[in-house]
Amino acid sequence: MTATVSVAVPRKGRPLEAVLERLAARTGDTDLADDVISTLRYEKAITKGAKREHRDVYQRLRAYSDIESATAPEYTLLRDDREGFPRRVVFDSVTFATDDLRIRLVGREEPFRSLRTHSFALGFDSADLVLEEVVGLTADPLEDLSGVNERIDPHDTDVRVVTGLGDTVYHTLMGTPDAIDAGGGSPLDREFLADYAGDLCISPRYERLVEAVLGTDVVEDLTFTYAAEDREEEAAIAASGLGVYLTMSGSTARDHGLELGERLFPSETVLMANTAETDDAAERAIDLFETSDLDSELVVQ
Repeated sequence: MTATVSVAVPRKGRPLEAVLERLAARTGDTDLADDVISTLRYEKAITKGAKREHRDVYQRLRAYSDIESATAPEYTLLRDDREGFPRRVVFDSVTFATDDLRIRLVGREEPFRSLRTHSFALGFDSADLVLEEVVGLTADPLEDLSGVNERIDPHDTDVRVVTGLGDTVYHTLMGTPDAIDAGGGSPLDREFLADYAGDLCISPRYERLVEAVLGTDVVEDLTFTYAAEDREEEAAIAASGLGVYLTMSGSTARDHGLELGERLFPSETVLMANTAETDDAAERAIDLFETSDLDSELVVQ
């Protein structure tokens, strides 16, 4: 009998695309994944004003739906707070099939919290959220995903990280040449910060993450500053001198005169499992997703 496993995923963005691409690679159903990705990218372009569309959002939603198929992609509407865009088409569900398993991806605003409330056995979300919500803070810095589960209090949650999908951008230390010279010179790394006392510009939503990846001893001598809502983070870091922010190529940081330092932690889409809800079918679904070298290091306890 073919089992169905429901998996919580984000409704849009890079993490959802990473999940779809992984499933396409493992099931061979690239057309299905491409259909969802292209639809959501088109809707994003409309939301940002890069595309014009004569149909209203409800007409497009009807056009995307296939009421005759229970496994075809489904979408829903999400309110957009920006003026002129009251609704946005986002992902709702789709089903991929293998010989003995159906994987039903279900869109959720907060997949990680859906696992914490035992609504799902499996889910995907950014590793950042795990650090921000459940990872314990210690003097030792958290440097990679393999150390995350050891920092999760089993009395706090049954959710554990299983594997990463490799869609990695990094929380990276960066600074102006003048600030680096004033702090003792390069290299701009964890050791630099260990001897540094002063301002460190970060995004407010990443404060606890930064504390985890740097360690509490280092953070004691730092004063966190934050970018204004209407200002680019890289611009704020350039004004402050030193900071931590997400970057892939570093081009935007360099445009603001910043030098890139150590990559402190990967911001990666991760598969998570609620160990209290995981059954045989869920274990088979985990096998379908796992591929990276990291899998041997991440142990679900």
